Amino acid sequence: MPAEPRTKPTDASVSDFIAAVENLRRRVDAEAVNALMTEASGEPAVLWGPSIIGYGCYRGPTGDWPIIGFSPRKANLVLYVFRDFDGADDLLTRLGKHKASVGCLYVNRLDDLDPAVLRELVVRSVASIRRKHRPEGPL
Repeated sequence: MPAEPRTKPTDASVSDFIAAVENLRRRVDAEAVNALMTEASGEPAVLWGPSIIGYGCYRGPTGDWPIIGFSPRKANLVLYVFRDFDGADDLLTRLGKHKASVGCLYVNRLDDLDPAVLRELVVRSVASIRRKHRPEGPL
């Protein structure tokens, strides 16, 4: 049986967390991604662990996870999006400058991305997770 994730939702203030991001560009990008993900998910932002901002919750094979999320890390902005849906590869091709791993997109600057493609990726990611997993509802 897989171990329960260590990253769990907290009661910490998301706005305080974003305001404390030292790099001005990263802070501005975090505010923009926060607005986009809040609107696209219809869920409030919640700080998961010390550094991930997540929206909504679903029960995955290893426990509870945010439906979508991001983290304004020092090296780059990390977007946690579900990409297991038809058309995801095309969206990533058109997205702009980024690096991808299994569940993450690494972005240096939000300005490097096509905002319409990013929005579509986020909206479709949320819809795909909700179809594939039974959301647990707001935290």
